[in-house]
Amino acid sequence: MIYDTVIVGKGPAGVSAAIYLARANLRVLVIGKGYGALEGASVIENYYGFSEPIDARILHENGMKQAKRLGAEILEDEVIDISQNYEDGSFSVSTPNEKFLAKSVLLATGKARKNLKIPGFMDFLGKGISFCAICDGFFFKGKRIGVIGSGDYAAHEAQELVRFSKDITIFTNGKEAESDKFPPEVKFVKDKILKISGEDKVEKIETELNNYQIDGIFVAEGTAGAGDFALKLGIVTKDDNILVDSGYMTNIPGIFAAGDCIGGLLQIAKAVSDGANVSISIKSYLKNKNGKGK
Repeated sequence: MIYDTVIVGKGPAGVSAAIYLARANLRVLVIGKGYGALEGASVIENYYGFSEPIDARILHENGMKQAKRLGAEILEDEVIDISQNYEDGSFSVSTPNEKFLAKSVLLATGKARKNLKIPGFMDFLGKGISFCAICDGFFFKGKRIGVIGSGDYAAHEAQELVRFSKDITIFTNGKEAESDKFPPEVKFVKDKILKISGEDKVEKIETELNNYQIDGIFVAEGTAGAGDFALKLGIVTKDDNILVDSGYMTNIPGIFAAGDCIGGLLQIAKAVSDGANVSISIKSYLKNKNGKGK
């Protein structure tokens, strides 16, 4: 089965788009964890239509119920990879356990949070620290590689990296490993990271209990954000925002972006508006592609 649209992220932008696309009788799947832009909010009192403050979780849950009632599918899971199938222009969207095919993809995962609060992190960006195993793994062939992360996304990056090196260490930074998908040959260090150090490039990760000689570090904490997928797919970004045209499409035909990940006013009202507007563009794209859009 192939979906008309797979939406990555189930915050206000993604669910809003799902509502409009489902009402157009399109097959829509929303995949995401958490509450998106509502994650850090307790009550909302500046959103149109509510005379009294509304609990952020209730607003989120009502939106999902509305999308489901209209026919959208919603999956509570983590997207770890998106790839393009060049023969027919479709896309594969992978979670730790499943792969879904789609004619179009909407990135609505919110703002990426890249700045690890580890001394030395900012000093070595581009000097041994990378965010994309597919992009940069080859440059560390046969080298000592560290992966910072503990979940399924980190496991996915490690799976890519074992093709290039047999010396891979997962630094969970004080956490327990949260995935069973890690390659069996990788090593684990669960100590809290104190510092990343080196001369002209990364040379060492210092933890509470030991120092580890490292040639390269791949950051994969938490879940993959829109910026991570943009980097891997070759989507153009600027100032940490995904660049889209007037129809919310990226430079890759069939991949759209909306909500906080494209910048602008970081408010629920704007995210919901983006979702409505991008749905129009996705319908037009699908109509031109295969005649199914309404």
